[in-house]
Amino acid sequence: MTKEQIDRINALARKAKTRSGLTEAEKEEQAVLRRAYIDSVLGNLRGQLDNTVIVDEKGHRRRLKERKKEGE
Repeated sequence: MTKEQIDRINALARKAKTRSGLTEAEKEEQAVLRRAYIDSVLGNLRGQLDNTVIVDEKGHRRRLKERKKEGE
């Protein structure tokens, strides 16, 4: 996600709060940009968690495991 994209998200959010609001095209653009932002944040978080290790009291290091979802 580039700085320009984040600036555009913020500009659309400010415009949405005004009387004129957003056009349909701007609403669609906002939704696409927001989804891209969320995907970027989740990707960064997953990358950070993938590189996280837990050290137990004996000094053994182990990587985090994915949690199983309920019902599996």
